[in-house]
Amino acid sequence: MIPPEFDYARPASVEEAVRTLADAGDEAKVLAGGQSLLPLLRLRLAFPELVVDVGRIPGLRGVREDGDALVIGALTTHHEVVRDPLVRRHAGLLAAATATVADPAVRHRGTLGGSLAHADPAGDLPAVALALDAELVAVGPRGRRTVPAREFFVDYLQTALRPDELLVEVRVPKTDGWGFHYEKFNRVAQAWAVVGVAALVRRDDGRIAEARIGLTNMGPTPLRATAAESALAGSPVAADAVARAAGAAAEGTRPSSDPSATPEYRAHLARVLTRRAVLAAAGTE
Repeated sequence: MIPPEFDYARPASVEEAVRTLADAGDEAKVLAGGQSLLPLLRLRLAFPELVVDVGRIPGLRGVREDGDALVIGALTTHHEVVRDPLVRRHAGLLAAATATVADPAVRHRGTLGGSLAHADPAGDLPAVALALDAELVAVGPRGRRTVPAREFFVDYLQTALRPDELLVEVRVPKTDGWGFHYEKFNRVAQAWAVVGVAALVRRDDGRIAEARIGLTNMGPTPLRATAAESALAGSPVAADAVARAAGAAAEGTRPSSDPSATPEYRAHLARVLTRRAVLAAAGTE
């Protein structure tokens, strides 16, 4: 399908991009890797008057350390995230989940920042950002601001980004010493997750000292399975104990109904996949 007509701008700096977005108001869309926006344009599900291509702005790509966190440029591609030694060493959950995104062609073009800013609850990486307690840094006319992942995802395909702001980097706390696993169920290879679970587990003396669980496609935004996290704290690393705690994984969620699954089936999957992901992250599977 032919996309609607739009104007095109390719700013050379973050400052120029912010000015362009501010001048356009609500009528502009940011183009990074294009793996989210271009399909929407082709299907005429988005009608921007201006597309702002930020894909060649220098300084928005790459991974660096900053104390106890990794700073990942918003334009860093999924492929680069998966292969980066710092990510693999200090944020293994992000590398593991990113490796499951779509297919190699998409991973070579799609960007971490683009995936998070698109905020599709069926996407893998928003739930991972929640589980990691990541922070997202945006630049706008009023300067830089940092938004915790738990406040960034507002509603279906909506984030806390203002129309005149550009997402420039993602700050991911290092999770050295934590076990991790990303488990998802999809109907066919490379399809969107029907449900996904991002699990982080910190063990202490044979017990689960702390668990963080992000849920994919269990509501209009990515969610934390807080009831299951609380039930797991102090639990022995045993299959029956983890299964009991995972039984609370769907509490407080609002799974949708679509041709892939009913809400009841999604709730069932959340419980099953949480059990599997936590046991794998704890090193028992």
